[in-house]
Parts: sequence; C-alpha cells; structure tokens
Amino acid sequence: MTLQQLRYIVAITETRSITAAAARLFVSQPSLTNAVRHLEEEMNLSLFVRSSRGVEPSSEGKTFLSYARQVLEQANLLEEKYKNTQRQSPRFSVSCQHYSFAVEAFVDVIRRFDASDYDFTLRETQTHEIIEDVSRLTSEIGVLYLSSRNEEIIRKLLHRNRLRFQLLFEAKPHVFLRRGHPLAGREQIRLEELQSYPYFSFEQGEYNSFYFSEEILSAADSPKNIKVRDRATLFSLLIGLDGYTVSSGVISETLDGSGIIARPLVSDEIMRIGAVTQKDMILSRYGKCYLEALHEHIKNPAAPPLTGKQPDPAI
Repeated sequence: MTLQQLRYIVAITETRSITAAAARLFVSQPSLTNAVRHLEEEMNLSLFVRSSRGVEPSSEGKTFLSYARQVLEQANLLEEKYKNTQRQSPRFSVSCQHYSFAVEAFVDVIRRFDASDYDFTLRETQTHEIIEDVSRLTSEIGVLYLSSRNEEIIRKLLHRNRLRFQLLFEAKPHVFLRRGHPLAGREQIRLEELQSYPYFSFEQGEYNSFYFSEEILSAADSPKNIKVRDRATLFSLLIGLDGYTVSSGVISETLDGSGIIARPLVSDEIMRIGAVTQKDMILSRYGKCYLEALHEHIKNPAAPPLTGKQPDPAI
C-alpha cells in the first residue's frame, strides 16, 4: 500500500468517476484502475461500486477511506515539517440546514487552519441532500434536526445509509420575526396569532413533504405560504412582508442581522438538532474541530436553554 494509492481512492470518491479522477491526478485511466485493483487485492476488499450516480465507495470502502484520509493528513504534515514542501490542499465539506451557528462554526475551522492553500465547502441545502452528501462522503458532516413529527422517517433513512445522529442540543421552537413586527413585544406567541401573516419555509425540491421540512410547522398550519431556497432571501422577504418562520431560536446578529428576533412559540414540540456522520468513520481534524466549534456557538447566551444531553448512540 502506498500514499499514492490512497490519494487515488480519495480522488475517485470526490469525483465519483475514474475518468475525472485520472484527469485531476494527471495519470492515465488504466494506470489509475490498475492501482486501485492492486490495492483491493492487497487489502482483500472491494473499495468501490458502480451505481446510477457514478462510482461510489462500498460499505467497507467508506471505512477504509476514513483511515486513508487520516494517513494522508499525517503524511502531509510530516512532509511540510521536515521536507519544507508545500502541503497538499486540505479538503473539508459540511452540508447543513439553514442555521447561522453552523456557518459560524465553519468560519472558526477556516480561521484555525488558515493556510495559503485549502479547498473547503459549506452547503446550506435541502434535508434529503444532507443525508445523501454524508452517505456519499461528499460531506464529512451534516447538520439537521429531528422532532416527533419527522424522527421516524429521518432515522430510517439514516439507518439505511449507515449514518449516526449525534445530538448537539434541544430547543423549543421559536418564531423568527422582524424587530418591529406587531407581535415582537410578546413574551411568547401562539400559532393562531400568526394566521394573518405570511409563513416562510425552505423549499425541499422533489422531497417537499413535511418529513423533510426544516421548519417544525406544516404549511397546512398557515393559509399564507412562501417557499425560498436561501437564508438571505428568506430574511429579506420576512422583513419586507412582515412574515415569520419557525426555527431553533439561535440567532447570529453577525450573519442574520440585528433586525431579526426570536420569540418562543407555544408548542409541545422539541427540536433535537444534531450532527450526522458516517457510522464507522473516523473524523478528520477538521471534522473534530467543526464539532467543537458547533458546541461553542450553541452556548451563545442569547440562545434558548439547552438540555446538555449526551450524544445518541450510532443508529
């Protein structure tokens, strides 16, 4: 087994294509294919499978890949320290629902590992895509929420894709409003008080059922519904139309602006927000740093009370 072989399998995983990986690595496709085959024979495992989505790691390949990335990271650090060579561009990716604390944690990772060369990706995306991204190893970590309304379906998907859900915190649902909204002065808000205002939610594409919604309310709970794709658009429309949305209550004035406030919604529901990872995968140092940063940002004193519960077991 060589470091070059490990770099090959990482490139194939990231591009989902033998041809694209060969082009990225400036090697011929037959050479790349032979190198992977020799590695599989040496390790006595099958690293990849072909699907309608391209070349993807097998179940045992995903576990092997997590170790391979660790080895490559350590090798790059050794070469940088003792050979005065420029390290290869580190890669790290997160897929998340539209949470400002997830963005702030990502910023912390970049600041901590700031270098002249890196390739990091943050995807604020749809719920189903978060699960797919982590399952395919497009992203190392996903961030989403569970509740009594969606938990059965989401957990089934996580189990099917050999993913685990690690609880970060629990929060009561909060209504997000503009600071000058007619209901902004209330200590808590009832659902019936919101009926005359537009309700904003994030569009989920072909998986636009309640189970994949980012919001704990169903669109059926409101007569006026507007769906958007990104957080900036949602908050701009929310302010302009005196609308509202429902989320965890954790707000960043830096990212969300000082014009948005959160008020508790009268509801028995609980949002359980957590990190999704591959069940058997060892996190990179970037992944570990990201989880640490998430915990720091949800300690924000402006956030709703947290439970401090321990992470869930693998599911």
